[in-house]
Amino acid sequence: MSGRVLNFTTPAGTVTVQVRDCVVAGWTGRDKAALDHHIEELAAIGVPGPSTVPLYYRVAAEQVQQGDTVQVLGRDSSGEVEPVLIATEDGLLLTVGSDHTDRKVESYSIAVSKQMCPKVLATAAWPVEPGPWMDRLTLESRATIDGREVVYQTGTFAMIRPLAELVEGYGGLQPGTVMLCGTVPVSGGIRHADRFAMRLTDPESGAAVEHAYSIETLPEIR
Repeated sequence: MSGRVLNFTTPAGTVTVQVRDCVVAGWTGRDKAALDHHIEELAAIGVPGPSTVPLYYRVAAEQVQQGDTVQVLGRDSSGEVEPVLIATEDGLLLTVGSDHTDRKVESYSIAVSKQMCPKVLATAAWPVEPGPWMDRLTLESRATIDGREVVYQTGTFAMIRPLAELVEGYGGLQPGTVMLCGTVPVSGGIRHADRFAMRLTDPESGAAVEHAYSIETLPEIR
């Protein structure tokens, strides 16, 4: 049995999940202009556009973690706040996560770049039944860059294709599957940070799920 064992705190108690599969849904923007903006963001750092949208990238289950520190090679990677669905025997959980990605590698292979870095998830989650109500949920990330914390991303689920549509497009989620569901635009361009904080909020109830992690850069030996 592969993958990590993750524990999520939910309103009903702790849920333990053996991760068997991880899939990253990419190019999931609901609005064409916003999607084009994200494609332009990546094109600015040399990343080619998609062959179709959305795309589903497979990542090793062992890359999914809930730590507060990740180690990456060099300073060419960055975090990306995303809603995350976790399929369990009792239904779906929703949490917030980061599709941390090596941008240098992404310039020649998005699929390989997804595999290069950990996918960091929060330790709290909500049981959910995807539906239109989810459009009100908000996403925010804050990045510490050169010693200063800045707002890096903000947006709502209404900017992303409905999560039920993403699940259906993948053919459903078997228990033990983690799906990262796409991101929202970056303010100021994609760049490396020393710390990445992310937050998922329901503005109607005030409930939130948040997590943060530090990025330790390993030297590139030539």
